[in-house]
This record gives sequence, C-alpha cells and structure tokens, in this order.
Amino acid sequence: MTRINNRTKELIVKHRDILVCLFLVMATLAVYWPVQNYDFVNFDDNKYIYENRYVQEGLTLESITWAFTTVHMSNWHPLTWLSHMLDYQFFGMNPGWHHLTNLLLHTANTLLLFLVFRKMTGSSWQSGFTAALFALHPLHVESVAWVSERKDVLSTFFWMLSMWSYIRYVQRPRIDNYLLVLLFFILGLMAKPMLVTLPFVLLLLDFYPLNRFQFQPPNGGADAQQRSIALRLFLEKIPLFVLAAMSSAMTFYAQNHGGAVVSLEDIPIQARMANALISYVYYIFKMIYPSKLAVLYPHPEILPWWRISGACLLLLSISFSAIRVIKQSPYFAVGWLWYLGTLVPVIGLVQVGNQSMADRYTYVPLIGIFIIIAWGVPELLAQWRYRKVWLAASATAVLAILTATTWKQVGAWENSLTLFERTLKITSNNYLPHNNLGVALDEQGRTAEAIAHYLQALRIKPDYVDAYYNLGNALGKQGRTAEAIAHYLRALRINPDYVGAHYNLGNALGKQGRTAEAIAHYLEALRINPDFEDAHYNLGNALGKQGRTAEAIEHYLQALRIRPDFEKAHNNLGIALGEQGRTAEAIEHFFQALRIKPDFEDAHFNLAVALFSRGNIEGAIAHFRKALQINPDNIHAKNNLERLLITQQQSK
Repeated sequence: MTRINNRTKELIVKHRDILVCLFLVMATLAVYWPVQNYDFVNFDDNKYIYENRYVQEGLTLESITWAFTTVHMSNWHPLTWLSHMLDYQFFGMNPGWHHLTNLLLHTANTLLLFLVFRKMTGSSWQSGFTAALFALHPLHVESVAWVSERKDVLSTFFWMLSMWSYIRYVQRPRIDNYLLVLLFFILGLMAKPMLVTLPFVLLLLDFYPLNRFQFQPPNGGADAQQRSIALRLFLEKIPLFVLAAMSSAMTFYAQNHGGAVVSLEDIPIQARMANALISYVYYIFKMIYPSKLAVLYPHPEILPWWRISGACLLLLSISFSAIRVIKQSPYFAVGWLWYLGTLVPVIGLVQVGNQSMADRYTYVPLIGIFIIIAWGVPELLAQWRYRKVWLAASATAVLAILTATTWKQVGAWENSLTLFERTLKITSNNYLPHNNLGVALDEQGRTAEAIAHYLQALRIKPDYVDAYYNLGNALGKQGRTAEAIAHYLRALRINPDYVGAHYNLGNALGKQGRTAEAIAHYLEALRINPDFEDAHYNLGNALGKQGRTAEAIEHYLQALRIRPDFEKAHNNLGIALGEQGRTAEAIEHFFQALRIKPDFEDAHFNLAVALFSRGNIEGAIAHFRKALQINPDNIHAKNNLERLLITQQQSK
C-alpha cells in the first residue's frame, strides 16, 4: 500500500502541470456551460451584433474595411469586430455559439495565465491557484457571459500571449522574440485599448519574478549599476510605450467623437477622484464578498467625506506596507502595483459613460490581488506544522464557494429580462435597467409594463433621451400616435441628431397623413445616417404617395444598394417602375422579392398583375393562385383569378 501511495505521489508530481490544466479547463467549462443556451441581451449586443449589418455580412471586403475605419460604439477595436464577423460567418445568429466563443477565450486565458506564471516562478500550485481564482471569480462573469464584452476576453488573450512572448525574449533576447511581443501587443490593442498598461506590468515582472533588477540600498557602485539596468529595461520598452500612447490618443478621440466622454461640467474632477478612490476599495471588497453584482452601478451624486478619507487611508496604508516589505515579499508590491496600475484607464478619471464602476473592469487588474493571495498566504503559514493540509483544505473551500457563486451569477445573463430584473432588485435609482427591461418587455408584447418602466427611467433621469424614444415606440404600438409624436419630439429636443427618433417620427406623421412632415424627418434621418436603408424605403413610399415616382425609385434603389435582399424594397420598386410603364424591369424586381421571400403575398399579386399586362395569362393565373394560397381572404386576387379563368376558358 505504501509503495502504491508513493507511486501515486510520484505520478502526481510528474504530471501535476497537466492535472492543473485539466482541472482549470473542466472547472471553467462546467461553471459557464449554461451560456450555450443563453440569448443576446439588449445592452450593446444589438449594436454589436443583431442590429449591425456589417457584422451580419460576415467577413467581406466592405465589412473588414468598416472594422478598421469605424469608431462605432465609441471605440476603435477592429479585431473585436472581426471576431464577431467570424462568429456570424460560422454560426449565424445563434447566440449560444457566440457565447461559447467568449467561454473558449476565457478558458484559453486561464490556461495561459497558469503557464505564464508557472514558467516565471516555477510554482505549479500557486500559479494554478492564481489561474483558478481568475477562472472562477464571479466578478469576471460579466466579461465572459456578455457577448459584447468579447473585447475583454479577446484582448486579454493577446495580453497573455504578449507576456508569454516576453518571457521567451527575456530567456533569449533576440529581435525575432521581441517582434513577437510587439505583434501580440498590437493585436491586443486592436481588440481593446486596456492593454496600454501592459508595458508597465512588464516592468513589474522584470523586478519580480523575472529578477532582472533589484532594489539595493545606496552603496555606490552597486546602486549605480542597478539604476543603469532599470534604465535599460525601461528603454527596452519604449516601442511599447509609444504604441500605448498612440492607442490612448486614438481611444480618447473615438470615445469623445462618439459622445461617450462625460464632460467635467457633468462630473467634476473632484467627484471623479473621490469615486476612483472608493472604487479601488469597493473592487477589493467585492472580490472578497462578491454579493449584489450588477451590470450597471449608477454614479453617485454625493460621496460622504468619511468614506473618501477611509478609502484614501486604506490605499495609502497598503501601498506603504507593500513598499516596506518589497525585498522580503516582492510579490506583494508587484501584485498591488499591478492592481493599481491596470485599473487606471477605467477608474473614471476620464469618465466614459455614467457608471461609477463595472465588474468587467476587474478582469485583468484582479490578477494582481490574486498573486498576493496565492503567494502571501503560504508565506504567512510557512512555520505552521499543518500548513499543507490547511492550504489544500482552504483552497478547496474557497474555490467551491466561488464556483457556486459564479454559477448563480452566470444565470443572471440568460436574457435581457433576467439580467435587468436582477439589476433593479439590487440597485436603486438606476434608470438604464428600467429602460432596457422596458425594451425586453415590449418585445414580448407586454407593452403596458414596458411603458411603466420607461416612465420610471424618466422619473430618475428626466433628460434620458432613449427612454423618450422607446416610450414613443410603445405608445405607437398602442395606437396612441399623437402621444408617441410628442415623445419623439421631446427626444429630438434633447438630441437633434437622434436618427431613430427622426425615422419613427416620420412613420408616426405618415400614419396621420402628414406626408410632407414625414418626408422632412426621413430626410433628416438620412442626413445623419446616409446608409439607413429603412429610411430610404419609407421615404420612397412617402414620395410615391405624393406622385413623385422618379424620386421614390431613387430611394428604393438606395435601399437595395445598402441591403440587396430587402424584399419590400424590391416589391415597391417594381410597383413604381410599373407606374412608369417599365413593366419588364418591374417583373424582374417582383421575381427578386419572391426569390428572397417565396411566401410574399403582395409580390405574387403584383407580379400577376404585371404578367397579365404583358399578355402572360398563365403566369398571372399561377401567381394569383399563389397569393390566395398564402391568404385565402385576398378578395382582389380572388376576383382577378376568376376573371382570368373565364377569359382563359373563352379563349379555348
């Protein structure tokens, strides 16, 4: 028995890295596996995927060009766009596969994190525990279970590859290894600019655990030598810092251009600094006690002075302790500075959006705290007799608790209803979840409930333009067109360039017979977004009502240029061409509409009329019959078919 036990221990030691990797993969996949059955959510997923025509083109020359030239969603991250396009290319609009791509990237990040620290430190168990905390912590659910946060998991994948390549470069300082670091760094920046702090992290790793330089007490030559080494290591990373600076400038331009940067008038610098200090502490608190995690934490209007002072004192105390023990416990300083430094781009000094903090911002920064835990706890218990047993038991308990908590948190992301209902339960005065829950309810036909949530959003934030717009849409569904128009106008007073409000206001005015006013708003929508195919289509319809057939044809053609499979545009273009006597062209467009949508009743009817006008009675009869198969109550198709059948009999 003893021999068997010893043999088992030998096998575990020999293959422990493989065992750790297997555990990390199995645990990560198990806790996140439900996401394969989850839906998209109406918080950015619409703009990133299911309402984004470029993503839904897949990988085409036009979509790839767009990915590299757009600042859509107030970001320049072409690699993220390409990954979404690739998903669509393979999986279409099946949200489960899009979720699984995020999960596979998170799993890869976990493995790379383990392998990187295993290679740097030589410790399998501590590196494995760091990776397990990263894989299973509920604060990371947002980055994995939210398809729109692909940029988080994708950019971190290249972050990890950059670190792996950097270790190779340190071991073999050759130009090809350095170029590989640059390549992965650039790819990461093209996925999300969060990587701008990576050069700073590499300097930390130079100190520990790579030990490329040490802090020495002043003693002449040795001190000068260490300063020289530190300077060389900094100069070595100048290309990385330059790329980081360029990415930062591009990101600020994109976010400012997209209107995402909040002005100092709205949130003064003092409030931002106070919120940053408190957020640093809250993130640690939520890491220790991950409760009441929400997709959006509203920015507080007033922060108590004692809370700000307490956060400042705590951060200074930890920083002082880290510096004080930097020689004896270098992992403490490295982990703490990793945490502080990597949070800087998202801590809110440059405020983007109205959130005070976000769980997704901790995806990389918490690795620093995990390092402190994984190396610090064993060091604290170094002299304890039962150290190994206690460490194994406590690590198992911690990971079990995190697994259960993460499993529950993953469930919140099942769909828009589960996500925003949960958010409203655990936060207050949170206008965006009210609005987005309203949208989800409206899509289910629960319009009255949706209206109640839009009104709640406006009670909290009276100038919330999206809530006015969505309230207008909901009222329009209830046939309350005049009220809908009033809310679209309120939205446009807040944001005169709100393209959706112009478009839907045009639709509402058209229902009231105010065609000229509707046309004016369609034109405004197209001024803001010239590629808005629905606006071209409805403008064509409105112009047709005014007898401006040639102009209507131009807008139908524009709609089809943007979306060649727009069956309604083909049908209405056919009608307009028929009015101009261009019957052959009209017939071609009716056929195109039916190729796209074979059960398109109106296209069958219009094609039958056009074929009859060209003397093709049999073709006309066939398509009138098709129209009646789709809708037996189509009285016009029925009457025309009867006449044609009589005519056909008489001709015989």
